[in-house]
Amino acid sequence: MDKILDIDNIDLKIISLLNEDAKTPYTEIAKKVFVSSGTVHVRMKKLEDMGVVKSATLNIDFSKLGYDISAFLGIYLQRSSLYDNVIENLQEIPEVVRAYYTTGNYSIFAKIICRDTNHLRLVLDSIQKVDGIDRTETLIVLEESINRPIQFFTKEK
Repeated sequence: MDKILDIDNIDLKIISLLNEDAKTPYTEIAKKVFVSSGTVHVRMKKLEDMGVVKSATLNIDFSKLGYDISAFLGIYLQRSSLYDNVIENLQEIPEVVRAYYTTGNYSIFAKIICRDTNHLRLVLDSIQKVDGIDRTETLIVLEESINRPIQFFTKEK
């Protein structure tokens, strides 16, 4: 039986609330979902064991920490069979914060965060030296207009 079938509306409500703010105490979630805080704890443990919930993260404004450049990088591979090797090498570059295996023009689409344009140039140089990468295309982020979690339920009025 598929694990997704073990997820009900209570699980989805818990996920939705934590997706908005991962620091929300289980007691507060329990009140909003009309269950006990123990139930929230058990449900979260189940969702973690199933791999639905992988971690809780912070939403950081990197520019306030001196990292003013966010960019997306389209990566063309010499051959698609080199994907695993390239990803392994990209994991060693701390400025690469996300990477996706994609269809379309790019084999890999990555997000990188840098202090400034000089730092970006150094990071791009190190990425372009990775064996298996044919070429890259850089798109610098001017503004992040939307950054939100998916909503499983509409907000009640």
